[in-house]
Amino acid sequence: MRWRWIGMLGTALLAVAAQAQAADAGPLPRLKLEPSRVAVAGLSSGAYMATQVQLAYPERFPAVALVAGGPYGCADGKLDVALSTCMKGTPAPDVAALVAKARQRAKAGETGSLAALAKGKVYLLHGKSDAVVAPPVAEAAAHFYEQLRDGDPALKGLKVYDDGARDFAHNLPLAASGDDCGKSVSPYLGHCGFDAAGEIFAQLYGKPAHAAGEAKGELRRFDQNAYKPDGADAFLADEGYVYLPPSCLAGKPCGLLVAFHGCKQNATAVGEAFVKDAGFNRWADVYGVAVLYPQTRASMAPLNPQACWDWWGYSGTNYDTRQGVQLRWLVRAVEALGLPPLH
Repeated sequence: MRWRWIGMLGTALLAVAAQAQAADAGPLPRLKLEPSRVAVAGLSSGAYMATQVQLAYPERFPAVALVAGGPYGCADGKLDVALSTCMKGTPAPDVAALVAKARQRAKAGETGSLAALAKGKVYLLHGKSDAVVAPPVAEAAAHFYEQLRDGDPALKGLKVYDDGARDFAHNLPLAASGDDCGKSVSPYLGHCGFDAAGEIFAQLYGKPAHAAGEAKGELRRFDQNAYKPDGADAFLADEGYVYLPPSCLAGKPCGLLVAFHGCKQNATAVGEAFVKDAGFNRWADVYGVAVLYPQTRASMAPLNPQACWDWWGYSGTNYDTRQGVQLRWLVRAVEALGLPPLH
C-alpha cells in the first residue's frame, strides 16, 4: 500500500509540474520580421506539411526545404495511399495528375496563386538508404515542382534543386560523424558528417557571411493553444518552441524559418532533441532568422499515434488547403510573430 501511495503521489507531482510548465509558456514575441525572408522546412511528415504550407500560401512561403518527403497532394485524403504510394512508392505517385490537381486547386482559390512562386526556391534533400520514404517518392516531389515550373512560362524563375545523391537513412543529417547515419532511429538526427541545417539555410537564404558557432540566442516555449483558429482544435501539443537569435532579440530586422519535425520526433517523444540539436539554431544566429518549431500531439481519435503532421486527412478533408485547421493555425502564429495579415 505504501508503494502504491508513493506512486500515486509521484504521478500527481508530475501532473502538477506539467501544468506549471504549461502555465509558464507565454505568447509568441512580436518581432520585426522581413516578409521577403520567410521560409518553411520539414522532415518526413514535416516535409509533406511544408509543401502543403508552400502551396497553400506561396505568397508568404515562396522558399521551402523538403527532407525525405513526397509531392504535394500525394495521399489524396487516404491513409492507405499515404502508406503505400506516398511512402513506399508502390504504385508510384502520378506526378502529372498531382500537378494538374494543384493547378486546379490554385485556380479555384483553395490554395494560393501559383504566380507567387515565380521567384521561389525549392530544396529537396533525401538519402539513398531511406527505407521509410523511398527515394523514388522523394524524386517524385522534385518532378512535381519541375513539371509545375516547366508547364507555366510565368514560373520559369522557380529554382528547384534535387539533392538526392547522398547516402543516409530516414533522418536529418548532422555535421558530426557517428554510427547512426545509416539507421532510422530516434531522435532521427543522423551523425553523417553533413550539415543539413546549414545547407538548408544556404539554399533558402543564400551563402552565409561566416561559419556557424554555438547557438547564442534564446529557445523559448510558447502557448500553442493561444493560436487556435476560431477556437478549433488543430491537434497540436499545448506548447511549441521558438528560437530567437541575438539580432532578433535586439530588435533588428529578422527573417523566419518554420521547421516541422517528423513523426515520432515531437517534443513529447524526443524531448528537446530536434529543437536544440538539429543544427538550425546556430545557423539562425548567422542569418538573423528566428526559427518556429510547432509541435504536434499523438492521438488515437483521430488516428495519429505517431504525432505526425496531417498530410493524409486526419484533421479534416480540407487538410492541405487554406481551410486546413493546421494551416490556419500556422497563419495565426506567424502573424503573431510579426508578419502582416494576408489580404
